[in-house]
Amino acid sequence: MSMIKATNIKKRFGDLEVLKGLELEVHKGEVVSIVGSSGAGKTTLLQVLGTLDQADSGSILYEGKEIVGLKNNELAEFRNQHIGFVFQFHHLLAEFTAIENIAMPALIKGMEKAKAFKEAEAWLGRLGLSERGHHKPAELSGGEQQRVATARALINKPKVIFADEPSGNLDSKNAEMLHDLFFELRKEFKQTFVIVTHNLELAKACDRTFKMHDGLIV
Repeated sequence: MSMIKATNIKKRFGDLEVLKGLELEVHKGEVVSIVGSSGAGKTTLLQVLGTLDQADSGSILYEGKEIVGLKNNELAEFRNQHIGFVFQFHHLLAEFTAIENIAMPALIKGMEKAKAFKEAEAWLGRLGLSERGHHKPAELSGGEQQRVATARALINKPKVIFADEPSGNLDSKNAEMLHDLFFELRKEFKQTFVIVTHNLELAKACDRTFKMHDGLIV
């Protein structure tokens, strides 16, 4: 079953055409990777598919539902309920603890605070950070920060997780742990993962790999 179907996606920044009529289909429960040289359009594609940016033209269906043309508030609600993001740089909020950072999407969704914090603690435990919940980002290592960011992406149990070089700043041990987690979650929750990566081992482990070149899947 199709989870995401993108048709004739075009995106331009000024005179630069980054996506040039791109076509892509990802099935429900798949873990797919997107590879290609810098400047190929991988991150732009991820942002468009993840509703962080809008395509200039084309169609994007999520389980058959068209999202292109939704209003900003509708896109924000859709994103909060159905999509999670893991970036190369964690983007944690410096003034909040690990638990507070993780709980944020659940609170935005409307979950009661005590339950959101309990869920956040559970994800901390799952990612081996039970003792670090009340530490702020500056008190955590790079690997710990990325695991907190990953837990934040997962707390609402999104249908799709978009990951942009998720292990790019991690050492090999933490990178392997993160990659294994993705496949465990797919098995447990049937989640769909779309991962932009330069890590060839991760790309090879995915169900399918798409190669981007000059704004197109080739």
